[in-house]
Amino acid sequence: MDSICFMATVSPLRSPRNAPIPIDARAADHLRYIRETMECAAEFTAVPGWGGVAMGITAIAAAFAASRQASPRAWLAVWLAEAFVAVAIAGATAATKAHRANAALFSGPGRRFLLSFAPPIIVGGLLTFALFHAGAFTLLPAVWLLLYGTAIVTGGAFSVRVVPVMGLCLMALGTIALVAPAVWGDAFMAGGFGILQVGFGLWIARRHGG
Repeated sequence: MDSICFMATVSPLRSPRNAPIPIDARAADHLRYIRETMECAAEFTAVPGWGGVAMGITAIAAAFAASRQASPRAWLAVWLAEAFVAVAIAGATAATKAHRANAALFSGPGRRFLLSFAPPIIVGGLLTFALFHAGAFTLLPAVWLLLYGTAIVTGGAFSVRVVPVMGLCLMALGTIALVAPAVWGDAFMAGGFGILQVGFGLWIARRHGG
C-alpha cells in the first residue's frame, strides 16, 4: 500500500524542453545575416572617376617637371611630391563620392578594397627605397607602374569591372617599360599615371556616378 501511495505522489518523468526562442531574436539574426550577405556581394563604387582625371592631369605635369631635373634625387622628389598629391586627391574625392551614395568608405566592400590595394603599394615604397639606394633608379618607372597596376587589379576585384581592366593596362605598360630604354621612363609614367588614368577616370565618372 505504501508503495502505491509513493508511486501516486511521484510525478511522471518528462524529457526536458528548451524554452522557446523569442521571435524578435530570430528576426535580428536573420537581419544580421542578410546585411552581412549583402555587404559581401556589394561592389566598392566609391572609386573616384573625376578624382582619377585630376590625378592623371597632375601626373602629366609631374612627368614634364621630372624630365627636366638634373639629378636622380631631384627627379625622385618630384615624383614623391606627385604621389602625395595623388593620395590627397583620391582620398578626398572617394570620401565625397561615398558620402553622396550614403555608403561607408571603410566598411564592407570599401574595407576589402583597401586591404587588397594596400600591400602592393607598401611593397612599391620599400622597393623605391632599395632601388634608389642601389643606384637602380631607372627601374623605378616600370616597378611603380607594375605595382600600382597590381594594386588596382587586386582592389578592383571588389569594385566595378572597369577598375581591374585599368590595372591590367597599367601592368602591361609597366612590363614594356622594363625592357624599353631608360630615357623613356617619364614618358611611360605620363602614359600610365597620366593618360590611362584620365581615360579610365572619364569612363568611371560617366558610367558610375562621378
